[in-house]
Amino acid sequence: MEFEEFLKKVSKLAVIEAEALYSGTAKRASVEVQLSRWHKAGKLIQLKRGLYVLSETYRKTEIYGLAVAAVLHRPSYLSLEKALEFHNLIPEQVAAYTSVTSNRPAVFKTGLGDFKYTHIQKSFFWGYTAATLNGQTAFVALPEKALLDFFYLRHGPATEAYIDELRLQNLEDLDEKRLIQFAKKMNKPKLFRVAEQLKQRIIAKKRLEKKK
Repeated sequence: MEFEEFLKKVSKLAVIEAEALYSGTAKRASVEVQLSRWHKAGKLIQLKRGLYVLSETYRKTEIYGLAVAAVLHRPSYLSLEKALEFHNLIPEQVAAYTSVTSNRPAVFKTGLGDFKYTHIQKSFFWGYTAATLNGQTAFVALPEKALLDFFYLRHGPATEAYIDELRLQNLEDLDEKRLIQFAKKMNKPKLFRVAEQLKQRIIAKKRLEKKK
């Protein structure tokens, strides 16, 4: 296959999965050789074995790291620091795409950025939604679940002082009832304590906003 023919097939795709290009075992090896050559020539960026994106010169669609994160390591959803940034709950910009997975933990350093996957037990793998970005699908934790995932997996203390250190913002956008419901479902005393403290802050912020 010539690169021009390849471009016609994949130019509108955000992520190119080599598996989708195979049309039989006889062709598999030749496809892998071609992809490797195009990667070495700078025409493709390899995210991991069998997964590529077009280099910027050849792209016809913008690539969203949030959507790439969903494909790079399955099953997973964006959570922790990057999800808190996505929901505008923290003032900092987070460089790495942080996700949770019920699979093995993993880290991928790619030309699109760093993608980090933290293991979470299967019984806690919920509380996320699909977001569509220019036709690309990302899976992102609901803001309340992102907070609980953070306190569960990052092992921060359930104290007012630690919550202050996080410099949380826009708390009025959170659903305190859902936060408590999620904490009860996770059934961890520490998370319930955190949820109760955050609930009071959310209620106070909503009251303050009403007075404006």
